[in-house]
Amino acid sequence: MRDEPEEARYAARADGRLAGIAAYRLRPAAIVFTHTEVLPEFEGQGVGSAIARAALDDARDRGLAVVPHCAFIAAWIGRHPDYEDLVPPSDRSLLERRRRG
Repeated sequence: MRDEPEEARYAARADGRLAGIAAYRLRPAAIVFTHTEVLPEFEGQGVGSAIARAALDDARDRGLAVVPHCAFIAAWIGRHPDYEDLVPPSDRSLLERRRRG
């Protein structure tokens, strides 16, 4: 798993092949996750969760707030409340919407 800032994404690779990505936009003090995608041949193998955890851990290490516009990232944070502190209170409604469906 690695950040590919030139592509504005975190990427997971398996045997040198792209397995999935989490796309983002950087703001001065925040990272806005816009889309997460796992290639079909890697679905169901935990790739999306690995991307989410690595990207969120990196955001925490960099002192960035997280704005989860991506449904997958928002739902993942909702299932892992120890990451909710990364989401500013003004953006926590994004998590609530994902919990309700």
